[in-house]
Amino acid sequence: MTSAKQIPTTHAGSLPRTDALLAANDARQDAAAGGLTLDSPDGFLPLLEGAVVDLVQRQADVGLTLPGDGEFGKAMSSAVDYGAWWSYSFQRLSGLELVPGGPFAGAPVRSSPGHVRLTTFPDRRDWTLFADAYGDPKSGISVGDRAPAFPTATGPVTYTGQDAIAHDIANLKTGLAAAGLEQGFITALSPGSASRIGNEFYATEEEFVWAMADALREEYRAVIDAGLILQIDDPSIAENWDQINPAPSVEDYLAFTRIRVEALNHALRGLPEEQIRFHLCWGSWHGPHTTDLEFRYLVDTMLDINAGSYSFEGANARHEHEWRIWEDVTLPEGKSIVPGVIGHATNVVEHPELVADRIERYAGAVGRDNVVASTDCGLGGRIHPQIAWAKLDSLVAGAELATTRLWGKKAVNIR
Repeated sequence: MTSAKQIPTTHAGSLPRTDALLAANDARQDAAAGGLTLDSPDGFLPLLEGAVVDLVQRQADVGLTLPGDGEFGKAMSSAVDYGAWWSYSFQRLSGLELVPGGPFAGAPVRSSPGHVRLTTFPDRRDWTLFADAYGDPKSGISVGDRAPAFPTATGPVTYTGQDAIAHDIANLKTGLAAAGLEQGFITALSPGSASRIGNEFYATEEEFVWAMADALREEYRAVIDAGLILQIDDPSIAENWDQINPAPSVEDYLAFTRIRVEALNHALRGLPEEQIRFHLCWGSWHGPHTTDLEFRYLVDTMLDINAGSYSFEGANARHEHEWRIWEDVTLPEGKSIVPGVIGHATNVVEHPELVADRIERYAGAVGRDNVVASTDCGLGGRIHPQIAWAKLDSLVAGAELATTRLWGKKAVNIR
């Protein structure tokens, strides 16, 4: 991705759903209660298409360079929903079944040196350190009204989402054409993140991860073959650290993570890197993140992933200072970074001057042509829609300021 002498703008994927789409997804979820398949009632697909077309136009009106479908095809039935980016995969994979246990309801798991294992979400270290806050409904760190039912692999995992991804692609392309835009992106789950569910079929965790890689490759190829940008969503690379109890050594953790990187690269083999963007984050919930692993330990592993650009959190209070690592890290030739310069974890709308300052820091470290301004994580399901769009306005305004300072000219929309 090149800048054409300006700072391009994008976002990390999820955008707030319309009230009509939330209601329709809620009805579909109720109709499919107890199962993993969400059958679409008459009228849902046209509703979804219209919502995506309107969304792409709104992104164009704001001035975003690279819009997405907002992950509208990934069912969200509540205005607060932190997991649609992940739970959508449950409806697109075979071999999964709802059984007792899993990452929320299972028993805590303990790791030992040289033997790293993920524990349950309630047992993750930050959630236990701040148990009183997480248990207080007035604390402001709720992760939603209705948690998704997490399945377990009880048979061979294969990809069954051909129709769903085809609809996602068609809806985005229709929206791009209507808005007069040439390019957009669609997100897809990584093997490492997809495998953070129960497993009663595969002999080892590594075998399960690689099975997910083979299955999800089909979704990756569909997006690439359509000529769109593929964003791989993989919080597991950084977020798994907090889900290991007790904390492992950095060396053990990187070895544990290496398996997931190799599986992802296997799934991406032969696909054009210039159409692939990798997204790393430390988890999008609005809670304390005191146990996050520092980015300096992860950046080289991230850059080993076969992608043309790398999206990561750079605006929130826990990670903003880490822009300095790029003063010492060599960005591979022809690749770009997509730092978050707008936060998803605060209702405060960033001033464009602050956004510009953040962009210029990265530009000074890796070169102005190698920076794309983005959000830390998805805004949909995390903050109120009115606030989300105000943040995107500020993102574009800040990028225009940075462009003026870096090139001495006003930014223009790339169409």
